[in-house]
Amino acid sequence: MKNSKLIAVVFFLFALVSSCKQHQEARRPISQASGTFMKKSIVRNKKLIAGEEGQINAVIKRNPKAKFIASTKGYWYSYSIKNTLDTLTPKKGDVAFFDYELKDLKGNIIYSELELRPQIYYVDKQNIMMGLRDGIKLMHKKEKVNFLFTSHMGYGYHGDNKKIGTNQPLLCTVTLRNFMSEAAYRKQNEVKPAAAPAPVVKPEVTTEIKSQDTITQ
Repeated sequence: MKNSKLIAVVFFLFALVSSCKQHQEARRPISQASGTFMKKSIVRNKKLIAGEEGQINAVIKRNPKAKFIASTKGYWYSYSIKNTLDTLTPKKGDVAFFDYELKDLKGNIIYSELELRPQIYYVDKQNIMMGLRDGIKLMHKKEKVNFLFTSHMGYGYHGDNKKIGTNQPLLCTVTLRNFMSEAAYRKQNEVKPAAAPAPVVKPEVTTEIKSQDTITQ
């Protein structure tokens, strides 16, 4: 009887260990597949970005007078209007007022400035496309800058589900009209209390006394 119980316990432990091993081995292909997918995805993205950068380089070569500057964040920009007098640029905690226009790399307008204006942007606190989020912080008041963005600095794989397509690089022209601190902007837009109504001045009532003499004929 004791032997049969011992055999049963040993059999149970053996089955438990075998089951655990099977579960562990079953997970490996999923992990391996996931890692392979990530590697392929990285390679595909690198090829995509390299292709888009090639298109952008072609635009730069066709416009030698524009003097495009390569940013450290992976986009290019040139000045149409440059402000050399001011030193301040927008930072987190500011509100920026700007206009912009979006084109494809062939120069076709996707969204005109008129369609997109006015833009009021709380710097680093609102969700706008990555390139524009960074580019605005390079600008001084009254400057007009042309930005060349790869798709990952723009609207990425999904586009904007309207006019901007999948993985589309963009030419974005931005005019920074002004910027100020959020505190100054709030103060400027405070609703002023209505002025108290002026007291109503009633005209004086005068009594006119007419002669009651009767005229006899």
